Amino acid sequence: MAKMINKAIIYTYLILTALIVLYPLVYLLSSAFSPGRVIANMPLIPFGNGFTTEHFRDLFTQTNYLMWFQNTLTIAIATSLSTVLVCTLAAYTFSRFKFTLKKSLMLALLVLQVFPLMLGMVAIYVTLLRIGGLDTLWGLVLVYVAANIPFNTWLVKSYMDTIPRSLDEAARMDGASSFRTFFSVILPQAKPIVLFLSVTSFTAPWMDFVIPSLVLRTDQNQTLALGLITFVTERQAQHFTRFAAGSLLIAIPFIIYFILIQKALITSLGGAGVKE
Repeated sequence: MAKMINKAIIYTYLILTALIVLYPLVYLLSSAFSPGRVIANMPLIPFGNGFTTEHFRDLFTQTNYLMWFQNTLTIAIATSLSTVLVCTLAAYTFSRFKFTLKKSLMLALLVLQVFPLMLGMVAIYVTLLRIGGLDTLWGLVLVYVAANIPFNTWLVKSYMDTIPRSLDEAARMDGASSFRTFFSVILPQAKPIVLFLSVTSFTAPWMDFVIPSLVLRTDQNQTLALGLITFVTERQAQHFTRFAAGSLLIAIPFIIYFILIQKALITSLGGAGVKE
């Protein structure tokens, strides 16, 4: 009898916890498909007001949502690819080569990671203004990549240090150059950390609001965060349901991306080379 009571208490606790965690997501889903516009009219019970798809239709016909989505996707993909390329090359250099000031440079990367990006807002603005990167997508990508380099270089280097150096030696005995060794030997072995890095560097700029609000100025360069926030500002607070619909669509690229890399990530984790 005591065992059944304990089991009932545990199940009750888990169910309540799940409801607390999932309720905001269900409420967002309900708001995206509920008739009406203002948040005050939203019922506490999901889908209590009925069902409609007009908010999604309004997004594509009455707003620049597609342009915001395209801009954000371009920034996220460019940031992810650039971060992976720069950080893996830098990590390979620090992991496999000896050169002057190596430890000092690694320490500098660690010190740079201590300072938050917000401390350099003025410097970022002035630098982008002088190089013509203000109010451009590539300027925003440049800021994100620069912010990603310190920590991610350390992260990838730590993983590459576990890859046996005997693989490098075997490749060089076969006549491979350093670049050929990196792309053909080291990079495949580092696939798990590369996939992880691609996900994190893609996710970071997707819904960032602070940096785009500093760099971007014109409407045609707006990102999803800047565009969606206009639906819930004091001037347009009556479009909360449209904001919920737009927020719901943001999850689609992540779902597709995780489905695509899930098998590759599991395979790479299970089939990575033997570590020293």
